[in-house]
Amino acid sequence: MIYENVELHNIEDLVSLEGLPGFRMQRVPESVRVNLNPEAQFRMCRPACAEIRFVCDYPVSIELSCPSGTGSVEVFYGPFQSPEKFVIKDEITVIHISMPNLMNMYDRSKLSGLSFSPDVCRLLMSGDPMFIHGIQGEKCRPPKRDELPRLRYLAYGTSITESGNAAAPHLTYVEQVGIRLGADVINLGTGGSAFCEPELADYIADRKDWDFATLALSVNMLKFPLDFFYERTSYMINTICRSSHRRPVICITLFPYSREFGDTFIGLEDKGTPDDFRDALHQAVQDCPCENVYLLEGSQVLDNIGGLAPDLLHPADQGMIFMGENLARQIKPVIDKFYR
Repeated sequence: MIYENVELHNIEDLVSLEGLPGFRMQRVPESVRVNLNPEAQFRMCRPACAEIRFVCDYPVSIELSCPSGTGSVEVFYGPFQSPEKFVIKDEITVIHISMPNLMNMYDRSKLSGLSFSPDVCRLLMSGDPMFIHGIQGEKCRPPKRDELPRLRYLAYGTSITESGNAAAPHLTYVEQVGIRLGADVINLGTGGSAFCEPELADYIADRKDWDFATLALSVNMLKFPLDFFYERTSYMINTICRSSHRRPVICITLFPYSREFGDTFIGLEDKGTPDDFRDALHQAVQDCPCENVYLLEGSQVLDNIGGLAPDLLHPADQGMIFMGENLARQIKPVIDKFYR
């Protein structure tokens, strides 16, 4: 969406809250958010892989705050990562950004093959819900379509999709997939609360701004009965696939997780084994009549458990990189089939 003279990428609504200045940035519209479970309602206000984007030859100032915790902002110029990093807390923080002098010294014709134009300043946000208060800058504008990646990739899933234990947003597996496939990322991961609500399935299906999607379905649902899991995932898969036969939808079974390594706490309330839920997802995909649905095994995406954090559930940086490499390699033939 466009706010003043910048683009807010992976942000679909700005909400004003009584008693708080500025606008809360949300990854889904308020009309969708309020129909989700309470934890997902909160999580969709976290700026997972959301960005403030603009093109400007002059300094730009952005005012941000994080009233309920701590957020961070990483700075990129196109695909080039800057050492600049900002911590956002309760009080309004003013970030001053200007194009590095070095970026103006290169022959831009030799950088034309990049997915992101180096002219696009990208502020990658992460952490707790963040508020935007204003933008100041002369001749600042949102990026043009040809300055951004050609394809758009939408990812739905749990905390592993939202951010896991990645140290920065560009290290999440969804961003790693985007980097490898030259695709822009729309991250709809929702930690601890990816319950495949029909309202969210309808919303994803109605969006016209994505070209392929992955649905990681879903370790968060192991506390639900298997038939409920099948019903919810089946509705989501069928609804999203039917929205356009020209957009591939890749479903991913449960990634390897702690219960399979002897955990006796996380799995106490599970209504079946991990393989029971993997089998149920297999059945849901098999029962979908659409030809644009695909299935991948989570164990083939996260194929090295050494990439997990000590909780043996959430991937850390190396695990995210493993996942990004494996997932991009496995879905590239599918993407090429649809978008040669």
